[in-house]
Amino acid sequence: MTLSDMNITVIGAGIGGLAVAQALAQRGAQVRVLEQAPEIQEVGAGLQISPNGACVLRALGLADALARAGVQAEAVRLVDYRGATVTRLDLGRLGNRDYFFVHRADLIDLLATGARAAGVEIELNAQVETVQADGPTLRMQDGSERDADLVIGADGLHSVVRQVVCGSIAPFFTGQTAWRAIVPNRAGRPPEARVHMGPKRHVVSYPLRGGEMLNLVAVQEREDWVEEGWSQEDAPDNLRAAFADFGDEVQQMLEAVDRVHLWGLFRHPVAPDWHRGGAVLLGDAAHPMLPFLAQGANMALEDAWVLADALSLPGRIETRLAAYQTRRRDRVVKVVDAAQGNAWKYHLSLPPVRWAAHQAIRLGGMLMPDRMMGQFSWLYEHDVTR
Repeated sequence: MTLSDMNITVIGAGIGGLAVAQALAQRGAQVRVLEQAPEIQEVGAGLQISPNGACVLRALGLADALARAGVQAEAVRLVDYRGATVTRLDLGRLGNRDYFFVHRADLIDLLATGARAAGVEIELNAQVETVQADGPTLRMQDGSERDADLVIGADGLHSVVRQVVCGSIAPFFTGQTAWRAIVPNRAGRPPEARVHMGPKRHVVSYPLRGGEMLNLVAVQEREDWVEEGWSQEDAPDNLRAAFADFGDEVQQMLEAVDRVHLWGLFRHPVAPDWHRGGAVLLGDAAHPMLPFLAQGANMALEDAWVLADALSLPGRIETRLAAYQTRRRDRVVKVVDAAQGNAWKYHLSLPPVRWAAHQAIRLGGMLMPDRMMGQFSWLYEHDVTR
């Protein structure tokens, strides 16, 4: 069965679901996206599109829309929690400078626009209750059934499709919680991400929407944990109290917070199997990401392109899906592990250890700036569209 003969259903109108829908429709498939919400919307938050994700958006024909919606990043600055710069990583040293800070809602909007322009049907208020991989068949919450030649589970952390493909393994709490907020960019911050690193805590901030706003992610180690997911609101004063000893720049940002979401960070295993029968996983449904490498959206975009490319191959659908998993799984495991390993570097508690580590980073940034950026080449220079 060729793509032009296939009727494909994507569950979830998030970043990965909309991207794969457009990529498949552009190759001739009939694609429908089912979204359980009454409208396509996102809780206000920013994200980073690094060159490995931007190349997928470019291949989809969305490069201009991304440039209009995002802020092109110039650097990542590592800062001691008191305010002293440790080093500045110049993103201009990357071979590909397409690195953007984007509001999640703006990225979803441009992806939905691109998908509809490619002929994708997006159906809202469509709650999938169960999926039968053989067929495949979807049973909806209203009792109706839908048939498809292929079902793509882009339905996130609590994926209905993952239950069918490989079951579930309980995640474990990482001992870290995070707050998200957006505040006005009153200080006129330049287009760079800043990471303020302190004992058992760090704050990441970067500009959005033409530089008018700042996205904040503040992470704290703690023994107790909150419900997974980031729809839970918290009192801004709790955030301010947790970072009260950070320097003036952080204090100015936190003073402007009037609404904040809090969530516990959980480590999920990468799915052992990504497909079964006529069902396949994509994005967080296959490999939820911790936010310490800013790669959740980028991995979903990479998945989307590779899955569409693999489905364009000749042969049985199962063989094409196996090719997709083979091309993606090792890379995703490496990225998940790298994200997990990044957190401790920001949270050094003992003052002598923190001082020595920051001195090493500072000297590396001054003496070997290209080498400092080169450590990320395996991640950012990977282009799945080649």
